[in-house]
Amino acid sequence: MSHAAEASVAGAHRGGSAPRAGRHANTALVVLFLSLGGLSFAVLQSLVAPALPAIATDLHASTGDISWILTAYLLAASVLTPILGRLGDMVGKRRVLLAVLVILGAGTLLAALAPNLPILIAARALQGAAGAILPLSIGIVRDELPRERVGVTVGLLSAIFGIGAGIGIVAAGPIVDHLSWEWLFWFPLVIVGIALLGVLFGVPESPVRAPGRLDLLGALILSVSLVSLLLAISKGREWGWGEPKTIGLLALGVVTLIVFVLVELRVREPLIDMRLMAIRGVWATNLVGLAFGFAMFGTFLLIPTLLELPAVTGYGFGKSVSEAGLFLLPTTLMMLVFGPLSGLLERRFGPKQPLILGAVAVAAAFALPAVAHDQIWHVVASGLLTGAGIGFAFAAMSNAIIESVPATHTGEATSVNSIVRTIGGSIGTAVVAAVIASNSTPRGLPTDTAFTDGFWVCAAVGLLAVLASLILPSARRRKEQAAAAGAEDLVTG
Repeated sequence: MSHAAEASVAGAHRGGSAPRAGRHANTALVVLFLSLGGLSFAVLQSLVAPALPAIATDLHASTGDISWILTAYLLAASVLTPILGRLGDMVGKRRVLLAVLVILGAGTLLAALAPNLPILIAARALQGAAGAILPLSIGIVRDELPRERVGVTVGLLSAIFGIGAGIGIVAAGPIVDHLSWEWLFWFPLVIVGIALLGVLFGVPESPVRAPGRLDLLGALILSVSLVSLLLAISKGREWGWGEPKTIGLLALGVVTLIVFVLVELRVREPLIDMRLMAIRGVWATNLVGLAFGFAMFGTFLLIPTLLELPAVTGYGFGKSVSEAGLFLLPTTLMMLVFGPLSGLLERRFGPKQPLILGAVAVAAAFALPAVAHDQIWHVVASGLLTGAGIGFAFAAMSNAIIESVPATHTGEATSVNSIVRTIGGSIGTAVVAAVIASNSTPRGLPTDTAFTDGFWVCAAVGLLAVLASLILPSARRRKEQAAAAGAEDLVTG
């Protein structure tokens, strides 16, 4: 029988939990240091987006070339997150988290000092390599904290990623206006340094391991698949969706993804255990994650663009980049409130209820401006609903995953959910950008119809999240499925 099968059986028999060997640690400090690590990564993910024009001007780069700052980060995060998450399960989550924070710090320092675009792109790839911070942190929380605190803490950590993304969008304008784009990296570097020292001295190593060997073949195939898919999605509009290289990359990505699944079903120690991914509580949660990744980045594109359009258009609000960013503050604050609240609801009712609430809130958040977005309160109300929905859902997604898989595979399973959200964000950005581009004036300004269509598309994706969250099994059913998966592995092993 495989190590994954043994882990599944063990996890099923203990209800997916693990001994809390680290209760001697100061749990408040553990949560603080893990939160700072996640915050720094999430801020860096979105902070550069509003500053791309300023960076392009300073480095004398074209629009197409400067977009690699985002693309490099995205590709590195998607490729290395499952590999590092699996390594954390194997050799120790704290050990791998320390290495990841060092890489993140090195990438951020290099970005702050970058004299040209190629070095800045390389630095962004190093930053993206830290995408496993959230899965590793969730695994540490699951292993170290008392059971009754896990749900709320995971809710906070998950919400931090949405909060950090919002802070990045809000802070970018003022930093570039009053300092320079290099400070977009100096400020997060301080947070990374504090998080690194905190994890080094204040976070104990988890005793929960899944010994084995890293599936290098699987890692290679998955890397080819993710790079092909995300490169085609992120560059499709620039290259042309009908261009041979775009279609070829999409086809390569799909074919290699199928090959990856077939390989993982046959190897003894897979990078990602496909039998765990087939559990309804896991695949349904990942479908929700795909939809929420789409919706969140749809917000970050639609709302600032609408706010920054000249008021003379009759539907824009004429705000500056800094002012538009401030309108995302309510969204960020709602994430901070509803993330931990989701954890409290999860403790009493399980993750299904807060996930449904979050999905409904996000669908409503886009339906409102789709119907009318000519008043500023429409934008603010949409932001409040979006923040509440993301806060509810991000926390519930992580809790739904960790309750559906054994503790020895927490990093692996939550890494997949992180990748799915990343892919959803890439698709959302590409689709919404295409909707805006297809409804623009000869001068390149989006029409009012572009925003209406964009909001309706995101509302439809929010509805998909509602349907997927309804598919989630109850808490009792999740335990039964985990036990069944373990029994099946016993028979087939």
